[in-house]
Amino acid sequence: MSDPIQKVSIIVSKGSLDGVYPALIMANGARAEGIEANLFFTFFGLDVIHVGRNEHIKISTVGNPGLHMPTMLGGIPGVSSLTTHMMERKMEHLDIPSIPEFIEMISDTGAGLYACKASVDLFGLTQSDLVPQVQGIITVGEFYEKAAGGQIIFT
Repeated sequence: MSDPIQKVSIIVSKGSLDGVYPALIMANGARAEGIEANLFFTFFGLDVIHVGRNEHIKISTVGNPGLHMPTMLGGIPGVSSLTTHMMERKMEHLDIPSIPEFIEMISDTGAGLYACKASVDLFGLTQSDLVPQVQGIITVGEFYEKAAGGQIIFT
């Protein structure tokens, strides 16, 4: 029998609704089970913790085989917004929190939320562009220090 998981560090690299929610659900579930959790937001995953963007994340409709729609249809203007709206209504019906609510909930449980320094620099962001729950802008090396002894999950 293997040892129980004590710590997870989740790398959030996608900026689409379908790329973000798995990481948030996994982090929330880890904390609910008493597992230490850290989230490291990099590249387009920074949108999740960006003050002006985290309420406007959409579903990726182009090239998303899980939607079971032709790529050409997904590229029509407005399809992404409509699909996102439909998904948000379904999630609201199931009482799944919005991204800003999820970030606040996860932070309130003691999880660590960190932005990738290289990505922050690449996109010209500062700490003031990020939600207050972000505990710091850290390097990859610092992320590995925080992840030491635990499982790393890439979403």
